[in-house]
Amino acid sequence: MKPFNVFPYDSKIDFMRLRRVSLAIAFLVMAIAIGAMVFKGFNFALDFTGGVGVQLRYAQAPNVDDVRASLQAHGFPNAQVQAFGSGKDVLVRLQVEGRQQGNPDQVGSVGDAVAKAASLPNNPAQKQSSAVISAQVGKELAEKGLYAMLFVLVGFLVYISARFELKFAIAAIITTLHDVVMVGGWFALSGHEFDLNVLAGILAVMGFSINDTIVVFDRVRENFRSMRATPIEIMNASVNQTLSRTVITSFVAFLSMLALYLYGGTSLRGLAEAQIIGVVIGTLSSIFVACPLLLWMNVTKQDLMPKARDEAALARRP
Repeated sequence: MKPFNVFPYDSKIDFMRLRRVSLAIAFLVMAIAIGAMVFKGFNFALDFTGGVGVQLRYAQAPNVDDVRASLQAHGFPNAQVQAFGSGKDVLVRLQVEGRQQGNPDQVGSVGDAVAKAASLPNNPAQKQSSAVISAQVGKELAEKGLYAMLFVLVGFLVYISARFELKFAIAAIITTLHDVVMVGGWFALSGHEFDLNVLAGILAVMGFSINDTIVVFDRVRENFRSMRATPIEIMNASVNQTLSRTVITSFVAFLSMLALYLYGGTSLRGLAEAQIIGVVIGTLSSIFVACPLLLWMNVTKQDLMPKARDEAALARRP
């Protein structure tokens, strides 16, 4: 695999020399992201706020992008459009004002307006039905998404504590939270819609981030067993040895998400955007945040090598 290395396996880049600066920047940006989420909030999509769903039928199978563009041109810029059933059927979901949302007459008039706005040249749309989409469903989905995120974090903590040591687990969880908060902060600051696809993308970012961090930590443990060096030297060597793997893996993932962002359509753009940002941030955090956190927590030989299994080996070391 060495011909595929982007960086030499024995490169000597001193990443740990920047550990204080990198941690300070990471925590500062993380604080800004948290502030944006708390004070500015998210632009929640229909999945969380509720709205109106309108079922349309066309004389001929329409192009979904053309329907979406027609709705946007007629004053429905954030409508979600998807094909279902036969090729002639389209479901349009959109947010409406709170009073209209609970009024059947208003819902019917919204459906009529949507049918008129979604009609295409020589291919008119006919309203089949219109109904209220409850915001309570969105609230339940948001709560379940939060529970899923907490479940993943606790699972990571238990697994890494068993596989490595507690300090490794704490560093990995903080690194993962950093990546998740950065992605969430981006959506809060940019005002881009936050829907279930974005939530799924954030959960995927958590998996990518923890995987990259564990690869580096595993190399740290291997190097401690084979090298007689200080923790700083071990951290530097570990990051340099896994640098090519980190960059290549992240670049391939980035290309996949970029293709999804460019060609996956509007409905998948939030998912791809969350993962693109997560891949970039996750790559940087595995290099500049994970190992510096270990040093910040004063990792010792006892932390780097499990006591029960390697107590004899530790006793032989100076």
